[in-house]
Amino acid sequence: MVALEDILVPIFICAVMPAVIVWIVFHSQVTADRLRAQVLIKAIESNNGIDADKLAEAMQKPRKTPAEQQRSRLMHGCLFSLLGLSALIYALVLLFLQKPDSDFFIVAGICLPIGISYLVVYLMSRKDDNKA
Repeated sequence: MVALEDILVPIFICAVMPAVIVWIVFHSQVTADRLRAQVLIKAIESNNGIDADKLAEAMQKPRKTPAEQQRSRLMHGCLFSLLGLSALIYALVLLFLQKPDSDFFIVAGICLPIGISYLVVYLMSRKDDNKA
């Protein structure tokens, strides 16, 4: 029974769970699009003087303003950089204590470049916004 658990748990975590998450997200998007289309069809069929173009525009998903995108980039850059730096510092402390753990170096090696890239994009797009 234990051997069966050792096999099934990784299969469910690595295969079934991601597939179910993708299906749930996709299904909710399709359902939302279908409901929007039904509302638009009913509005057009009723023909009560409602402007279908304005209704369709109002029912679209709200888009982020450029300022919101900038704040989001800055926040993600700071979070990933802080996470990468803290993992790097912890890995170095473990290394000096003669208990090396390469997992924290891997986390730092992934998170730190992502954070730096977010910050670079933030700084470059901020310079472009100032020029415009």
